[in-house]
Amino acid sequence: MAANMYRVGDYVYFENSSSNPLLIRRIEELNKTANGNVEAKVVCFYRRRDISSSLIALADKHARELEEEMENPEMANLPEKQKHQLRHRELFLSRQLESLPATHIRGKCCVTLLNETEALKSYLDREDAFFYSLVYDPQQKTLLADKGEIRVGNKYQADITDLLNEGEDDDRDLEKLEEKVWDPNSSLTEKQIDQFLVVARSVGTFARALDCSSSVRQPSLHMSAAAASRDITLFHAMDTLHAAGYDMTRAIAALVPQGGPVLCRDEMEEWSASEANLFEEALEKYGKDFTDIQQDFLPWKSLTSIIEYYYMWKTTDRYVQQKRLKAAEAESKLKQVYIPNYNKPNPNQLSNNVKPALVNGAAGAAAAVPGPPGSAPTPGLGRACEGCYTSSSYQWYSWGPPNMQCRLCASCWTYWKKYGGLKMPTRLDGERPGPNRNNLSPHGLPLRHSGSPKFAVKTRQAFYLQTTGLTRMARRLCQDIIRPRYLARHPYLPVNTAAIKAECALRLPDRPKKPLPLKPVERKPLESVVRYLEAHPRPAKPDPPTRGGSISTGSLTPIKSSPILNNGSPTILGKRTYEQHNGLDGSKSKVLAPQWDIMAKRVQSDAGRPSASLQDEVHELD
Repeated sequence: MAANMYRVGDYVYFENSSSNPLLIRRIEELNKTANGNVEAKVVCFYRRRDISSSLIALADKHARELEEEMENPEMANLPEKQKHQLRHRELFLSRQLESLPATHIRGKCCVTLLNETEALKSYLDREDAFFYSLVYDPQQKTLLADKGEIRVGNKYQADITDLLNEGEDDDRDLEKLEEKVWDPNSSLTEKQIDQFLVVARSVGTFARALDCSSSVRQPSLHMSAAAASRDITLFHAMDTLHAAGYDMTRAIAALVPQGGPVLCRDEMEEWSASEANLFEEALEKYGKDFTDIQQDFLPWKSLTSIIEYYYMWKTTDRYVQQKRLKAAEAESKLKQVYIPNYNKPNPNQLSNNVKPALVNGAAGAAAAVPGPPGSAPTPGLGRACEGCYTSSSYQWYSWGPPNMQCRLCASCWTYWKKYGGLKMPTRLDGERPGPNRNNLSPHGLPLRHSGSPKFAVKTRQAFYLQTTGLTRMARRLCQDIIRPRYLARHPYLPVNTAAIKAECALRLPDRPKKPLPLKPVERKPLESVVRYLEAHPRPAKPDPPTRGGSISTGSLTPIKSSPILNNGSPTILGKRTYEQHNGLDGSKSKVLAPQWDIMAKRVQSDAGRPSASLQDEVHELD
């Protein structure tokens, strides 16, 4: 019951696609719509696969710098598999809010801010655990360091000097280390100090009455007196008293110099009403991220001024009123929502009753596969799992582009949905592309932007297979597994390509570092080639036959461009003998007779020459 109860502030999985990984969000609000459904207003978190490669390189650079600052070689000592899986646990926070149906929630997870007190490997030991250290802006396509980091570590600690021994003198100059601003053991009594502070408030009220801008902001005497009673006036009075050596006469004279009374104003008085409204709007959007508030809303204010105004604003009635309004709104909204478990079958789920074709390139293990508790074992058919290379699983799921026909076992499918990647890294083809992210075909050629398996450089009818260098290398490294001679005589036996790739990845580091010697090629010297060409000259090319001036070439129609599709025509299916084609027998072929007659009549109508001579001349052209 508690596992299905979701509250504000929980980190949850959302499903928006049956084949893509789950979304990771943080619930900010739970609202009930007019039709009775529940919508969740959530903060978006992005995975590495969701941002561009240039930002990924920037994030990796930040991680290396953080590792150098921490002086912790833990990441460098991790195995390649754990490094690969650790990248799936990294998220990027964003300020983007969106509303999603609460019925799309698929479970809870844990997202924490990365700090140097927690080992990176601890995230791999916990299920559904993620971390983030950078903030991603989807509109600007930028990555920034999170300003809310927990400052824990050696570089944030104070330097403590060694303890002095008994009777040892302190050689430091204490006047340079600190400044005395108040002496509690002065000759003045508490009553005299309070009287001086009242005089200072009165001078501050009179100074605001003389100031034109203050008269606009505090039009009444009551508001001016309240502003003069703030801490800035009291601090100035006590500093003046300390500077005067706790002499009341000199201190009062310093409050009212010759030019007029001293006016002391803090940030609450310096800010205008419009600036205060901008600050409240920015605080609603960014929270206490004062750097973003300054950049996007108040660039003309200093960061010190904004922070000082915030802590003064929290003491006003305006803050108390807004806090009460938010509390009233929170009371009217939902605190939690119950979402039952989602038990509908996934559309990517494959049926175990379908028997795949057994051809080279498809792995088919006929062993029985143990299923979940209480179910009968099912045979493992088809290709191996793309994630862990197993050929046995109680349930299979289609994965990747449809033309590649890849699939995942039940364990790897759960890992893919939660963490957005595959368990095992590969050295043959790098990071495997997920759905809708494939830029290359299985043979390494670019695909069209539509995701079609057609090659971008070939037509629809063209088809050829191109093996990569790594594939040819795998054939030589794994000859004991592939057995090419045996498979050549048995072309219908299945080949487990996933197992071959895994074995090749293990054997690649063991190959000799010295390149294999190339087979020497004997080439003849240039003098012998020249002598051969002189002894065997190329025969002269015969000149093309000259056309008579009486034949109009524009009126002749080539035979190939207008074939007559009948039983005796020279079409692409009809064949002619050598004599018929070249006319060596001295007579026209009966097959060609109809077309030659048409050409002869056409030429005769144009030039007015006898048909017999024209036939001989046209025969020469052929």
